[in-house]
Amino acid sequence: MRLLQCNDDGNFSLTEFDESDIPEYAILSHTWEQDNSKEVTYAEVISGTGQDKEGFKKIRFCGEQARQDGLPYFWVDTCCINKQNKAELRHSINSMFRWYRNASRCYVYLSDVSTRKREASDQSSEHTWDLSFRESRWFTRGWTLQELLAPASVEFFSFEGKRLGDKSSLQKHICKATNISPSALQAKSLSQFHIDERMQWIEHRETGQEEDKAYSLLGIFGVSMVPAYGEGVAKAFDRLWDRFHEIQKCMQDLRPTDPRLDKERIEATKGGLLQEAYRWVIETSDFQQWRTNQHNRLLWIKGDPGKGKTMLLCGIADELQNSLAKSALLSYFFCQATDSRINRATAVLRGLIYLLVDQQPSLVSHVQASYDKAGKALFEDANAWVALTKVFSSILHDPNLVATYLIVDALDECVVDLPNLLCFIAQTSSVSTRVKWVVSSRNWPEIEKTLDTAMQKQRLCLELNADSVSTAVATFIETKVHDLREKNKYKSETRDVIQQHLSLNAHGTFLWVALVCQELSNLSGWKAVQKLKALPPGLDALYQRMLDQIMASEDSELCMSVLAVISTVYRPITIDELVTLVKMPNGVDGEYEALAEIIGYCRSFLAIRERTIFFVHQSAKDFLIEKAPQEPLLFRAQDVHNSIFSRSLQVMSMTLRRDVYNLRAPGISIDQVEPPDPDPLAAVRYSCLYWVDHLLGSRITKDSVKNLEASSSVYNFLHQYFLYWLEALSLLKSVSEGIVMIRKLEDLQFDRSPDLHDFIHDARRFAVSNRSIIEQALLQAYCSALVFAPEKSIVRETFEGCIPSWIQRKPRVETYWNAMLQALEGHTDTVTSVAFSPDGKQIIVSGSADNTIRRWDAATGQQLLPALEGHTSSVTSVAFSPDGKQIVSGSDDNTIRRWDAAIGQQVLPALEGHTDGVTSVAFSPDGKQIVSGSWDKTPSPLTASRSCLGLGIRRSVAGTRLRDSSCYRSSRAIPIRSPQWPSPPTVSRSCLGLRIRRSVAGTRLQASRSCQPSRAIRVGSP
Repeated sequence: MRLLQCNDDGNFSLTEFDESDIPEYAILSHTWEQDNSKEVTYAEVISGTGQDKEGFKKIRFCGEQARQDGLPYFWVDTCCINKQNKAELRHSINSMFRWYRNASRCYVYLSDVSTRKREASDQSSEHTWDLSFRESRWFTRGWTLQELLAPASVEFFSFEGKRLGDKSSLQKHICKATNISPSALQAKSLSQFHIDERMQWIEHRETGQEEDKAYSLLGIFGVSMVPAYGEGVAKAFDRLWDRFHEIQKCMQDLRPTDPRLDKERIEATKGGLLQEAYRWVIETSDFQQWRTNQHNRLLWIKGDPGKGKTMLLCGIADELQNSLAKSALLSYFFCQATDSRINRATAVLRGLIYLLVDQQPSLVSHVQASYDKAGKALFEDANAWVALTKVFSSILHDPNLVATYLIVDALDECVVDLPNLLCFIAQTSSVSTRVKWVVSSRNWPEIEKTLDTAMQKQRLCLELNADSVSTAVATFIETKVHDLREKNKYKSETRDVIQQHLSLNAHGTFLWVALVCQELSNLSGWKAVQKLKALPPGLDALYQRMLDQIMASEDSELCMSVLAVISTVYRPITIDELVTLVKMPNGVDGEYEALAEIIGYCRSFLAIRERTIFFVHQSAKDFLIEKAPQEPLLFRAQDVHNSIFSRSLQVMSMTLRRDVYNLRAPGISIDQVEPPDPDPLAAVRYSCLYWVDHLLGSRITKDSVKNLEASSSVYNFLHQYFLYWLEALSLLKSVSEGIVMIRKLEDLQFDRSPDLHDFIHDARRFAVSNRSIIEQALLQAYCSALVFAPEKSIVRETFEGCIPSWIQRKPRVETYWNAMLQALEGHTDTVTSVAFSPDGKQIIVSGSADNTIRRWDAATGQQLLPALEGHTSSVTSVAFSPDGKQIVSGSDDNTIRRWDAAIGQQVLPALEGHTDGVTSVAFSPDGKQIVSGSWDKTPSPLTASRSCLGLGIRRSVAGTRLRDSSCYRSSRAIPIRSPQWPSPPTVSRSCLGLRIRRSVAGTRLQASRSCQPSRAIRVGSP
């Protein structure tokens, strides 16, 4: 970015800055002269000419105004861009919104607005600029739209250079002239405004070139694309919308939750955010040092449960939001262990990235590059953590990234991959002086150990700030007691008694105060005082008291059943799902008010938000599971698992049926399906996805053993409802998860029930073979999936009656399942090589003549995106490293490449040296070397380390060149024999290697009837 600066001689000079090192600057917004030749150009500033032009007056005005405001640098579009350089012009058009947004001041020079008074003969003596201001040509230009909305500070000046006001003081005038709402004028992010509203802003504006009407909206819609003048306005808008919708889809898939809404929900649940309760932390030396010292980039706030850490971070977020420059970025995330959406490390990164991109749309390019190849799987598959860390790191290294503040609350409530998240935060906290972190957690040694590895950090311990915390709690008590008094009409004496008791027993714990006030919320004065005396200090003691009350109530059995289920389920469940998992009193099912009342009995432990049940705090769940008295047992986890499993089978048996949504169209795509209202699957969603896990959790009970016997509940359910369950999984977009569940069942011991074992084995073959079609067209489970299953398939024989009557002639199929488990389709040309990951369970990798390498989930057959691209000719050979972390590939392009097996990125540049196509590659057993064979008749052992790069790959580890072997002169094929097999292994090639199959151990596959090249990979039963 080039900026102007006024020299001592009164002339102006240009200085070019890297995007990462741009100083504070002012920026000019204006209307170009009707005759563009009157504007000062880049070339004229370089040559020191152009002072006699009409446009030079605007440049001099901007420089003088910037100097008065203490800004030595300023930017003017007419002369800071070299428009003769097309690449620079394209970059500038895409950067314009960001440049205006990041400016410290934006000066709007209105050449058609004057502050001169009317002549004496005119009846009015008022200034005329207010009318001419609203009618200024500036408001009709397309490009000035972003110049109005992007900057935080926009000041308007008349032709004489007199300040008229800013976009706050002139808001009414601006809104009337532009039809833009006041909220949009002050908004930090425009994404919150509907597309139609944003389009209305440009409706009556004009641009010099017709395509600019679309290009001037790039920043408004957060889109980056290459301008193509001459394409026409219609084509320009088509490209704009295509790109916009691509980004929207990416953002929708990226978003696990909107952290802004989580923050609002948390604040509302806790009774609102009190400034007095968090202001103290802003004034601490620890916070101030983190805020002002560029070397302190990580602030860790730690404390015991209930000390108000979450509300402190909400307050810090508000403080930063209000005090930071508009160009600065603030992103935050609130972990909650009881909510599976926001209790994993990948969700933390997704939430942080989502808010960063929403505020600085240009950052989406870091996400989009990987998303275009992988789709939603980028954020959800087994490699999501690795992929997201690379995306996040790329964002943090972006030279265009402005000052960025990242907040993560409750690290201890990150249930999945917390060690990875801690390491990532510690490592990235030293990436850039522009990036600062604030995190909070309990006093966990494992968290402290990892965060201590951060180079520049600050620690704020709540226990060491007990006085400040107690003062904040006292303020919180005053507010809560005031609310109780207003609601229950307490006398002053009652209010004082309650406030004194809370103050004496709170011991600096917000949560204790909140729980006690909740108990008093509906009690009159004398009852409140009595109740208060019975409630002990300390969270654990209070929880115990609440639990004792529940167990002594007439509804104790129901309440304990609810608490047991909510403590055991794998994700928060809805009210509708709870009804299916707990035996409810008569007349309660379907009555939300009655169900909410039942949850209300457990209000000291549970809360309802948007019909979903959560623990009020992680400490409540911890108490029930870990700290509740063990004798007598409140509930045994195995018994609860067994109960959930049994009730899940019951409710699925009553709910699931063929075509449960009444679609009636066998070919309907899953994308065309709209859930009916009410949704018949609403109550069984949890059961469909987790019944197997609960069966596994109950396996040590007597009942669980019976579940796996002949004529058991599992056998009966699968025998009657298996296809209906697959249909439901398709509607829930979870067919792959269903296959994993079937595999879990298959791994169990079925000594007493061979029939159940056979059915589950057949069910897995059926589900794996038809996964793709059932995922895309769910009702094909009853059509093509059954019709093309083997005649003696147990699933086919069991559900033969489900085949539609209009299928009168059925195709000839095999009698039994053959050795082929599944065809993996995705390559667009011949498959040449395949390999399993070393454990045989995780990944299948394949190479093809379509120049790509693809990875597949070995359990489900689902392709793991992205495809590995880089070879320029057919991939002839692929192999895994012994640890399964890398893939090596050889190609007819004479090169060998290595890839990260987890994320699919190339690890090293191409290894060159062969003079003809590479035919075979393999790792050495220790993974330190790679050997390759080629049509050039030379084998080449290579070091698998980075040190080999550029040294010539035809070298051994010792550096000696291998001599040609006579066997390579006489044969271009290297026969390989497994040491335990005297004959060729059952993983064989037929039809010249164009079809690849894997047989059941000990059997041979018959050659394919056709020797036509195959683009599918056939995976056989192990």
